[in-house]
Amino acid sequence: MGRTWPLPGGRPTVLRAWDPPPTPYARGHRGVDLAAPPHSPVLAVASGRVSFAGRVAGRGVVSVDLTGTGDPRLRTTYEPVRASVRKGDEVTAGQPLGTLEPTPSHCPATCLHWGLRRGKTYLDPLSLLPPWLLRSGPPVLLPVLGVPLPARP
Repeated sequence: MGRTWPLPGGRPTVLRAWDPPPTPYARGHRGVDLAAPPHSPVLAVASGRVSFAGRVAGRGVVSVDLTGTGDPRLRTTYEPVRASVRKGDEVTAGQPLGTLEPTPSHCPATCLHWGLRRGKTYLDPLSLLPPWLLRSGPPVLLPVLGVPLPARP
């Protein structure tokens, strides 16, 4: 199953990391905040079905139940988003869900709050991404020790 960042352009700056609360009703940060300019496209991290696209407390929210992730399925959430999808739509990794709304938030600049949960348990959304997507910078090829080079003609 393919995975991607929820914003285009490679690894975004994480403004605030996941900080799980010690109890269900305690303070914590139940997702990650990713820096992005207003009106940036917001992308599906993985394939799934849109389970919610609408407004909650005046903010646009999109939730996607991810395909093939067990029972209950993993659910990703994105806010504040002006949705371009509807409940029931099937989406694939990298497909636009909408655009980032320029609404005031707890971030010092515009940010996407990206969440992940299974049932009522919140999880670190960065755990969805493969390690190579979490690294920053260009890929580096390293020599393979002990493997002879091919003979030159």
